[in-house]
Amino acid sequence: MQRSRHDIWVGLFVLLGAAAIVFMALKAANLLTLNFDSTYAITARFDNIGGLKPGAAVKSAGVNVGRVDNIQLDGQTYRANVTLAMRNQYHFPKDSSFKILTSGLLGEQYIGVDAGYEDEQLAAGAVVNQTQSAVVLENLIGQFLYNKAAEGGSSADTPAAKP
Repeated sequence: MQRSRHDIWVGLFVLLGAAAIVFMALKAANLLTLNFDSTYAITARFDNIGGLKPGAAVKSAGVNVGRVDNIQLDGQTYRANVTLAMRNQYHFPKDSSFKILTSGLLGEQYIGVDAGYEDEQLAAGAVVNQTQSAVVLENLIGQFLYNKAAEGGSSADTPAAKP
């Protein structure tokens, strides 16, 4: 059987199509980040990070200003140390606060930055303790049910009003 030039071109086209599909799937799942901007690292300490994952966005005013680089548990304080790779073009005041937010009702989590007002900026290697942990849906539901049960128990103990 003889190979024609069309077979080679069709094979090349199929390989390029498969590579494009794999690339788009990795980008859509936020598993692949191609960013060639230079960055500086800062660390934010959180009590609870919920479902935050490395590669998650860091946003300020809806603009992507960095990515979550690494997440580790501090064995001394039992807090999560989240290393952020911030783009060099964005610098924030030292009194800025970082909080974990969710895009949509049950969407993926990201870190939101609320800029402060100090003149001094966060530098590479800075540690931020002014953070707000993730809101965990299970904890909210449990707290709501506990409060409802407590309300029901306290109203049953009060005597009925006499006519």
